[in-house]
Amino acid sequence: MTAPRSWIEDPAFAADRPFGPQTLPCGVVETASGQAVAVRVGDHALPLRPLADEFTLELAELVSADSLDPLLAAGRTAWSALRARVRELVTATAAPDSAELLPLADTRTRLPFTVGDYVDFYSSRHHAENVGRIFRPNGEALLPNWTHLPVGYHGRSGTVVVSGTEVVRPHGQRAGEHGPVFGPTTRLDIEAEVGFVCGGPVARRVPTSAAAEHIFGVALVNDWSARDIQAWEYAPLGPHLGKSFATSLGAWITPLEAFAAARVPVPDPGHPRLDYLVEDQPWGLDITLTVTWNGTVVTRPEFAGMAYSCAQQLAHMTVNGATVRPGDLFASGTVSGQEKRQRGSFLELSWGGKEPITLDDGAQRTFLEDGDTVVITATAPGPDGSVIGLSEVAGTVVAAV
Repeated sequence: MTAPRSWIEDPAFAADRPFGPQTLPCGVVETASGQAVAVRVGDHALPLRPLADEFTLELAELVSADSLDPLLAAGRTAWSALRARVRELVTATAAPDSAELLPLADTRTRLPFTVGDYVDFYSSRHHAENVGRIFRPNGEALLPNWTHLPVGYHGRSGTVVVSGTEVVRPHGQRAGEHGPVFGPTTRLDIEAEVGFVCGGPVARRVPTSAAAEHIFGVALVNDWSARDIQAWEYAPLGPHLGKSFATSLGAWITPLEAFAAARVPVPDPGHPRLDYLVEDQPWGLDITLTVTWNGTVVTRPEFAGMAYSCAQQLAHMTVNGATVRPGDLFASGTVSGQEKRQRGSFLELSWGGKEPITLDDGAQRTFLEDGDTVVITATAPGPDGSVIGLSEVAGTVVAAV
């Protein structure tokens, strides 16, 4: 028996498409009356404020906000209730009163929440080994602590920008023939990552079993990186100016609940985990990313091979007593696989600039040039053979100022 047809007449709003009723990511769009919380349905945005009367009083207040901040603070019970009610509304045969669909192509998205703390991890073993070989050719590819803890660093939340924002080539120090030199980076790179948006009550020492109470959803991240600046400042401490100038975030946050069918165990590290990193259920995610460079698909990283899950990263991030708060963001680190076609940065794809990448138009690249555009997309398996989508994160490089 065929299910009744939804009132949303958009071919992209189907269970076999990434943004059908099984996905329902949340974001913020510009409307005639200002910024509004919205849900992505296929290739359209559905603002929720005009539909406030279709929700309970608590949910009506959340959907009437101009950002996701109140929703993130509301917690898991409200997140699930909102998702369930939105699904009822968008799969009904008749449109709710005051419903308005906005074509994404004509709609401006905004950074959907106020970013609090931002932590970037380093959880792909293949990426860590590749970078180690490139940056430390005479040393160990993987340092001895790496298989015991999720390595990470605190980033700069003020430079997290929404997908589509131009990325200005940054200045900084880099190694020169006769000492350090200053100027625009000549080795601008990307890192294809998966980000996790936090919510719920403020908490410390979050166990892996409580991850779902503090992670609202998932979005793609591009951690733009200036490799020559990073290499110079890399020793003895960690990333600073080579990373802090821009981090792009997808405009639509796919609820964590949507990934129930995509959960997989993380790889065995080869030794016992410390107790606080042990999971009572798998929190790895079977996500496939696709990276295009000026329209050419150059790599397809697999997230399922990441050595640490979001639950383990959150547990490690808070185990010392640090808080997790609504609006905090943490990213997985570069997603890279064992094969060259699965590497999630251009540093790895070009092997430190020694192996140029040929694009479909015949142009050759090692690192990014002004005017280049990078787009990262991703999908995951959904329930009953459906597909879960993560909205694109895109950025175009512009000249240094």
